[in-house]
Amino acid sequence: MTLTPLLTAGLETALNHILYRDRGLKAARQRLNGKTLAIDLQELSQPLTLVFSENQVDVLGEWLDVTDCTVKTRLSVLPKLRDRQQLTTLIRSGELDVNGDLQVVQHFSALIDMAEIDPAEYLAPWIGDIAAQGISQVAHRGLSFLRSDLQRKQGYAAEVLTEEWRVAPGGLELAWFAEEVDAVNRSLDALSARLDQLEAK
Repeated sequence: MTLTPLLTAGLETALNHILYRDRGLKAARQRLNGKTLAIDLQELSQPLTLVFSENQVDVLGEWLDVTDCTVKTRLSVLPKLRDRQQLTTLIRSGELDVNGDLQVVQHFSALIDMAEIDPAEYLAPWIGDIAAQGISQVAHRGLSFLRSDLQRKQGYAAEVLTEEWRVAPGGLELAWFAEEVDAVNRSLDALSARLDQLEAK
């Protein structure tokens, strides 16, 4: 997939909305002021470069200078960056390859982690506060229901599997059963031989 000005502009708008509107994030933003972070995704043909300043972040498709930090990863790993506790695990597992100043990606992860992403906030300008809040609450309830339903089904599946394992014989039981069958066969052979001897008399 190639980067287009529309894609970088959309991402830039979203990041500025999430990271630069909340005054409570000012201290966290200050740590990134003047820093550059390149995100090289396997799914994109070129890296995205985030250039942080005091009042905004610029998202560029082309950056000819050296960045403070370059992160190579996959698109599916990006949501995990919201949890700064997972950074070390991601790096150790090879899901995240970091070159340059590790603190830049740590500060970015912390900033994203602190930012509150509320769907109602983004819907409000389009449909009004009350409707946006209503939709947000319905979505939260729906997600909670789906999560609890999934957990219930997982528990049920685990219970069924456990019961199945109790019903199905284990390896040792199969070996014992095979030995018992062999013993019965030997006994039958011995009995048959004795019957033949008795008949011969």
